[in-house]
Amino acid sequence: MRQARRLGVRLAITVTAGIMTTGGMVAVLTTPASAAPSNGNYTLVNGGSGLCASVPGQSTGDGVQLAQSNCSGAAGQVFTLASAGSGYRLTATHSGKCLGVRDASTSAGKAVQQESCTGAASQTWQLTASGSGYRVVNANGGKCLNVKDNSSSSGALLQQNSCDSAATKQWTLTPAGGGGNPDPTPTPTPTVTPTGGTGGDGSGAWPSSTGNVHTPTTRNAGTFFDGGMKRYYGIGDGGQGEGQDPMFTVANGGTIQNVILDAPAGDGIHCEGSCTIRNVWWNDVGEDAATFKGTSSSATYLVDGGGAKSGSDKVFQHNGAGTLTIRNFQVHGSGKLYRACGNCSSSYQRHVVMDGITARSTKLLAGINSNWGDTARFSRITVYGSATICERYKGVPKGSEPTKIGSGPDPVHCRYSSSDITYR
Repeated sequence: MRQARRLGVRLAITVTAGIMTTGGMVAVLTTPASAAPSNGNYTLVNGGSGLCASVPGQSTGDGVQLAQSNCSGAAGQVFTLASAGSGYRLTATHSGKCLGVRDASTSAGKAVQQESCTGAASQTWQLTASGSGYRVVNANGGKCLNVKDNSSSSGALLQQNSCDSAATKQWTLTPAGGGGNPDPTPTPTPTVTPTGGTGGDGSGAWPSSTGNVHTPTTRNAGTFFDGGMKRYYGIGDGGQGEGQDPMFTVANGGTIQNVILDAPAGDGIHCEGSCTIRNVWWNDVGEDAATFKGTSSSATYLVDGGGAKSGSDKVFQHNGAGTLTIRNFQVHGSGKLYRACGNCSSSYQRHVVMDGITARSTKLLAGINSNWGDTARFSRITVYGSATICERYKGVPKGSEPTKIGSGPDPVHCRYSSSDITYR
């Protein structure tokens, strides 16, 4: 098919142990009593100063050390939290770079910086509940995210240091743009264990189902649905014709995870607003694998892990506004992995970030509308055979057809370099 709510809850975080890893900025979180926060976009508020972790000047460069500054919600203060193996990754949303420790050091006092995502242990963080918050602990050295000299001043730099009960080693996660769905009571470890695709770059094994669920009508997944790695099928004709019903709808801020969709799967998954699609696999893409429909420019969508096969037209359709991040995903035998709608009834500016993608027998990774200010950013892309990475179109009103106006990298819209793409 062609074609957010800001949560006012503040989640205190103190991390001392537990990790999750996926390749990118990782952070392991635990809240005061029993539930780990969901994947999504957050600001990190320091417990000692009340200031926010920030990338100075909203820089997109490698090796920029983080600092704390007055909380404004600026792009350099928003981080995407994504489950990664047994922990989380934290990625600066404006740059697509991961939170890591300089030189992968295990020493106290080493800078915490943004850097290109590699999946290294130094870019993986454990979150452990501590009082009413979390400590954010680096998986490589076991040291905590801290403010240098325990300063409460704006501009003070962030580093790793030995973990103790200091307030400057405790952090609160505040959802940004409806991207997260925290629970006021954390669990000591994450609840999701992906079954397949654990390569960290979309190269893992394709999973087998644990059972079959015939689903002839659309199922409302609400704000959370875990499919237990069962195979869901039964809507539509199995083709990519327009106008089919979705298999699942996901509410704004919701999560769907551990699902296998198979033909006929209709129009796959509809995200009505910000959402997380985690460890979901399409054995056969119907009309589309997923459609993203949020109307707010701050809407954030995350596809974390999983894969799709046989999407002869397109896999992910971005009809609404906001930013879609696709990470650690594999696509086989498809036309386009992503298309920003070029002739929907409502025109929006749309953004896509792809990190850790493996593409086989796929023609195009992303099609965007440069005249509307769309952007596509790529890192850790592996292509077997050949594929076009990014195409630019001129978006048009509904009823017309968009015109292709270019392809290849450029500094404004299709953002990548030769080092971001590996051909095999």
